[in-house]
Amino acid sequence: MRTLVIGDIHGGLRALHQIIERAHVTPQDTLIFLGDYVDGWSQSPQVLDYLIALKTTNNCVFIRGNHDELLLHWLKDSKDNLMWYKHGGEATVTAYEKVNATTKQLHIEFLLALDDYYLDEKNRLFVHAGFTNMNGVKYEFFPKLFYWDRTLWETALSLDRAIKPNDLLYPKRLTLYDEVYIGHTPVTRIGKTEPVQMACVWNVDTGAAFKGPLTIMDIDTKEFWQSEPLNHLYFDEKGRN
Repeated sequence: MRTLVIGDIHGGLRALHQIIERAHVTPQDTLIFLGDYVDGWSQSPQVLDYLIALKTTNNCVFIRGNHDELLLHWLKDSKDNLMWYKHGGEATVTAYEKVNATTKQLHIEFLLALDDYYLDEKNRLFVHAGFTNMNGVKYEFFPKLFYWDRTLWETALSLDRAIKPNDLLYPKRLTLYDEVYIGHTPVTRIGKTEPVQMACVWNVDTGAAFKGPLTIMDIDTKEFWQSEPLNHLYFDEKGRN
């Protein structure tokens, strides 16, 4: 029995199939998805179909990402967003032209049921982007920050390695949880394509929205498996710039 965490998928169903196969996922495994299931590659509706089916065989935790929230607004309220359109939404809108009303409603229900965060019994936090409240996620005033914030990761990246957790200068946010697992900000921005740990924060977004692979990681052993780079799997698509 393993607990596996999965980074941002961004419509890349082929990559999702690969990591599930490469990690030899079984129904005994718990799967924690960090959000951003959609936008970027052409199979966003199929990714949601796959996840909805997966929760009938596995214990799954589905975290809400910012792209999932943007899709929900579009599906539920017909709310267009030009910036969303430019950052992966165009491929999603095109893909939904072939999706019937019944399936769209199932997707709306799935998106509405996503969790803002998940905190396990070992004080390990799973959240799409981050949080800002110095007392932790339960005290966050603005829930949207769970799937938009980048300051948690930026703080972890910039932390002086000489400062220890018991130091007065150590950021309080980085002392609240034993581990924090995030996506949202691709590690390709710092030239990496594998999960990166900074302080207690593990970033598992390895750039699947762009030219990186999709990653699944065992949170206990830190062993991980990756897909082929998404631009190789979708060689006939432009993806996100």
